[in-house]
Amino acid sequence: MATIKFGTSGWRDIIARDFTFDNVRLATQGIADYLNAELKNPASPIHGRKPVLILGHDARFLGREFSLAAAEVLKANGIESLLCDRDTPTPVISHTIRHKRAIGGINMTASHNPAEYQGLKFSTYNGAPATPDVTSQIEANIVKLQAAHWVFNAVQFGTFTCKEIDPKPEYFRCLKKFIRFDVIKKAKMKIAVELMYGTGRGYLDTLLENCGAKITRFHDEKNPLFGGHHPEPNAHGMAGASKLARNGKVQMGVGVDGDADRFGIVDKDGTWLTPNQILALTLYHLKKNRGWTGAVVRTVPTSHQVDAVAAMLGVKVHETPVGFKYIGALMESQAIIVGGEESGGLSVKGHVPEKDGILACLLMVELVATEKKSLGQILKELAKQTGGFYSDRINIPIQPESKAAIMAKLGGGLKNIGAFKVEKFITTDGYKFLLPNHEWVAFRASGTEPLFRCYLEAKSRANLKKLDAACRTLLAAK
Repeated sequence: MATIKFGTSGWRDIIARDFTFDNVRLATQGIADYLNAELKNPASPIHGRKPVLILGHDARFLGREFSLAAAEVLKANGIESLLCDRDTPTPVISHTIRHKRAIGGINMTASHNPAEYQGLKFSTYNGAPATPDVTSQIEANIVKLQAAHWVFNAVQFGTFTCKEIDPKPEYFRCLKKFIRFDVIKKAKMKIAVELMYGTGRGYLDTLLENCGAKITRFHDEKNPLFGGHHPEPNAHGMAGASKLARNGKVQMGVGVDGDADRFGIVDKDGTWLTPNQILALTLYHLKKNRGWTGAVVRTVPTSHQVDAVAAMLGVKVHETPVGFKYIGALMESQAIIVGGEESGGLSVKGHVPEKDGILACLLMVELVATEKKSLGQILKELAKQTGGFYSDRINIPIQPESKAAIMAKLGGGLKNIGAFKVEKFITTDGYKFLLPNHEWVAFRASGTEPLFRCYLEAKSRANLKKLDAACRTLLAAK
């Protein structure tokens, strides 16, 4: 059997190669062993709760079938399953865990990965992605099961069933606490909605339509192959919405990835806005227009543009390692207005400690409706106070045999990145070097490929280009 490892957002693998029914059952047994131990532990937050788990899946191949395989294993361990009645957004599953007071949830999703991938994501009782201390226990349980040659005697394929639920109505009620639908309704906006053939169908589009927006849908049918593309609402994935905006047919475009936890936003002129910009805009909106109080949290490689907006508004900034589970954990323990990351994840105070692309899109529509300006206009006004920010992420290939030497070089700290002096060295996650004038670079080694991910931020396009060249030179040097 393959080694099952939980990464930044669960275990993902290629369907029928390593992501098999046997391995799903094995992983589920590891989770069941963890949960049953917690249920018996008087110090555990789930001690004394009814052993109920929420199950869900995205629009990928065999999502429902994998979920039922997990449900069968859970039943054998005395844990009841409530299965969402259709492919369901990740944030909706997270909300349902909290609403039902379940002891956790298993979501079959590979998020924005290509169609050949499937994934298993475990969330804890509070709806948050399981933290490393939890997943390490689950992985240890799996290793023990493999060593004991554990096998599950499943019923005939296709014959096992469990109780199903419709989580949509309660999630819609929940969003009324965070979105000013009345403001959106008064604006009578025209909006392009990119649904990526995924779980956002009937959620993001319906919510906007319900409050009077005239919408144009893209890819609103279920398709496990995602049209042959990654289900990711980046500039390429949002091209249809961008074209409509450029032609003046809509005021903006919004979109979500395959499991609707990531967002994509297109401005009135067709420009795709980065998640970094959207995080800064969300903080600005919730603090200035809604009067929310608290701090903001971002990951290490996320733009410092949010820091500049936070300073302007008198808001404290927290920095975490990469992975929304770290953001979610902080949002559960402290008053955080908004938390987000450069890869397109965002949530807000009082909501689930999990990425919610639907919420993020609705907040941007609300901001435009509130200020009666395009997002680009608002960003330009902010830049007059904070200065401009130019960010990029590049993948720099390396020779596999040179990885250890590069890690040692970066880990020892650097005095300069090219012509830029290093003012501070941060090792919260990877290697981050703060430079003068609020510019910086960060390096993270890929765990699966011979390359380094390099994050760059400068205060001018010219400096961004210089930093790009300096980082490439640095990693190429022997």
